[in-house]
Amino acid sequence: MALGNRYKSAPGAGTLAALILVLVFGSPWYSDWANKNTNANTAGGWFLRLLAWPHWEFNSNDSLRTIIVGDLKAILLVVLTLIFLLLLPGSQLARARGTISQFFAGWGAYIFAGGFAALLTTLFLKNPSLLGAFQAAGNGAGYGLFVGWIVGLATLGGYRGKR
Repeated sequence: MALGNRYKSAPGAGTLAALILVLVFGSPWYSDWANKNTNANTAGGWFLRLLAWPHWEFNSNDSLRTIIVGDLKAILLVVLTLIFLLLLPGSQLARARGTISQFFAGWGAYIFAGGFAALLTTLFLKNPSLLGAFQAAGNGAGYGLFVGWIVGLATLGGYRGKR
């Protein structure tokens, strides 16, 4: 089983989970499907639409700046997830693999990564504002809060670096 592999690192597994979440659920095909086939006023529909938050797309009708900012958010989410997983001590310093601290470190890393990715990409918008940056960071952290448990589960059981 891939998740039970004793050679899996917690930061690597969490970053791979974040990459898969962004590639699959951030794709234009999933985003279009979620917007057309779900009801935003139900919990399930809201969650399925939330999964598409770090969307990426290549649309020739959009300006280059719009495409880069949208894609930058998805790229930064994955990169910052790796950085925060490496910096948060729960996944590195847990006494035994599979402890709850690894789960919360992975989940927390995704919350921080979502907030900071949104905050940083707001700087590249046409008319950035402090209020817009705060609102975007709140949306990103909210995404991380409700989706980050998947990254937390992926980090369970990974080794913490040198043995």
